[in-house]
Amino acid sequence: MCNSCIVRTIFRREFRNYFNSPVAYVFLVAFLLLVNALTFLFAQYYEGHQADLTAFFLWHPWVYLLLVPAATMGLWAEERRTGTIELLLTLPITLGQAILGKFLAAWAFLGVALALTGVIIPTTIFLLGGNLDLGVTFAGYLGSFLLAGACVAVGTLTSAMTRSQVIGFVLALFACLVFDLAGFDPLVRLFSGWSPALADFVAQGSFLRHFESLRRGVIDLVDLAYFGGIMAIALIATHAVLNSRKGA
Repeated sequence: MCNSCIVRTIFRREFRNYFNSPVAYVFLVAFLLLVNALTFLFAQYYEGHQADLTAFFLWHPWVYLLLVPAATMGLWAEERRTGTIELLLTLPITLGQAILGKFLAAWAFLGVALALTGVIIPTTIFLLGGNLDLGVTFAGYLGSFLLAGACVAVGTLTSAMTRSQVIGFVLALFACLVFDLAGFDPLVRLFSGWSPALADFVAQGSFLRHFESLRRGVIDLVDLAYFGGIMAIALIATHAVLNSRKGA
């Protein structure tokens, strides 16, 4: 069987597993309620009198910080706890194919949640008489999807590092928080007081720094390469971790 066929098979299996559990529907409802509440209540969208999604995308890094670890904590931790990882790897598939299939399924699940906001939020703005800039909106959704993929890749890695889903959740939350706070303005100013070069280096590694450009409608190859690089590095590290812990 071809490599892509095997990955698709794993993808379909894992993606269906999300929706075989009521937890998936709870997750989707929680995601929609949270992003809507943050956009229309806490960000005071109506008071801004602007027909754009700036306030909506502003909260995505922090929503993903809380919810993505919950969606990824069992990807490998549960396989290791129950011992099914050994059974999985006795099948005619490689570890890399299994990792990629699981990652793409989790990313697609987040994509479904994000797509549902595309029905609710822009429609609400349209009904309120707003005229969205489609280019900026597309860039924002692209940035959010890539940000979700980076968080999922980090969660995949932390899940592979432990047998406990709870520990996997905490590790993923902490790792994503570090990536977010690296570009947080107060922290950047603090580092600038010591070394401007160090501050810029830390900020360039931040999810926030690269997501910000896309959120404002600027699609830069540097930002796309950054998120792609984070995903690739995290998945390669996941392979190394699982390969070193076979049978452990």
